[in-house]
Amino acid sequence: MWIFGWKGPSGFSARSTAEEVTHGIDASGITAIVTGASSGIGIETTRVLALRGAHVIMAMRNMGAGREVKEAIMKELPSAQIDTMELDLSSMASVRKFASDYVSSGLPLNLLVNNAGIFGTPFMLSQEGIELHIATNHSGHFLLTNLLLETMKRTSSRSNKEGRIVNLTSEAHRLVYHDGIRFDKINDESGYNFVLAYGQSKLANILHAKGLARLLKEEEVQITANSVHLGAISTNIFRHHKLINAIVCSIIKYVLKNMDQGAATTCYVALHPRVAGVSGEYFADSNIGKPSNLARDANLAKKLWNFSINLTGIQVDQTPDLG
Repeated sequence: MWIFGWKGPSGFSARSTAEEVTHGIDASGITAIVTGASSGIGIETTRVLALRGAHVIMAMRNMGAGREVKEAIMKELPSAQIDTMELDLSSMASVRKFASDYVSSGLPLNLLVNNAGIFGTPFMLSQEGIELHIATNHSGHFLLTNLLLETMKRTSSRSNKEGRIVNLTSEAHRLVYHDGIRFDKINDESGYNFVLAYGQSKLANILHAKGLARLLKEEEVQITANSVHLGAISTNIFRHHKLINAIVCSIIKYVLKNMDQGAATTCYVALHPRVAGVSGEYFADSNIGKPSNLARDANLAKKLWNFSINLTGIQVDQTPDLG
C-alpha cells in the first residue's frame, strides 16, 4: 500500500517523487515530447524532465495555459529548454499537422510521453466521428506515435542512445466492457458507460505499448515502449463530474498522491538507467506491475493493432507478430 511507502525492487515506492526517482540523472542531449503538458501530471513531468536537462516540447491543446506553465517553469529553472506546440489529440488533422511540423523542424526525438487523457465525458464523438475517450486517449496517440516513429529511429541510430515511448494508462483498465474493447460498437451510444469507456481506452494504451515493443524488437531498433499507471492522484481529469471532483478534493490529503508523487513513475520509466532495455511492461509506483489478463491477451492486442490502423488510416510497412 502506497500510504506505508513500501519499496519495490527498484528501490522506490508509491510515495517517491519524480525528483527522487530521477536524482543524479543527466538528461542533457535528450529531446522529449510530452502530450497534455499544460495541466495535471503533464506539468510536473515537463518540469522534472527539464530539471534533468532534457529539451522538452510541450504538446497541448490550450496554448495559453501552456505558455503560462512554460513561463512558471522557466522562472524556476532559467536554463531550461522548453518549447510549446499545439496538439489536439481528439483531432487526427491536428495530430497530422503537429507531426508534420515537428518532422519539418529537424529536431531529434529521444522520448515520447503519451500523457494526455480525458475521463468521464458524456457520450461525444470526435471530429472524425470516434467516441471521445478512445479518440483522445488511444487513437490520437497511436497515430502520433506512428508518425513520429521514423524520427525516433533516426535519432536513436545517429545518437546511439535508447529511445523510449511511455504510454500513460490506469488501473481503470480492469474496468471494461465484457469483451474488453467494443470494436464493433466503439461509436455506439447505446450501452455507453463513461467509466467503462475510459477503462477501455486505458486497456488500449497497454496493448498499444505491448504491440510497439514487439514491433521494435522485431526490427532490432533501440527503442522501448512501456505503459505506466500513475496511481490515484488529484488532477482535473474529473472536471466533467462535479460530484466526483468534490469527493476527490475532500479526501486528497488522506488517500491520493500529490503531483510530485504522481509524475514519478512516468519520469522513472522515461529516464532511469535501470529501465534500459526493458520493453512491453506495465509499471506502477516506479516498479514493474501485473496488468489484467485482457491486457496480456495477444489476440486482443493483434485485433486492436489492426483496428487502430484502419481507424487512423495510416500506412504501415510491418505489423508486429502478436500471436
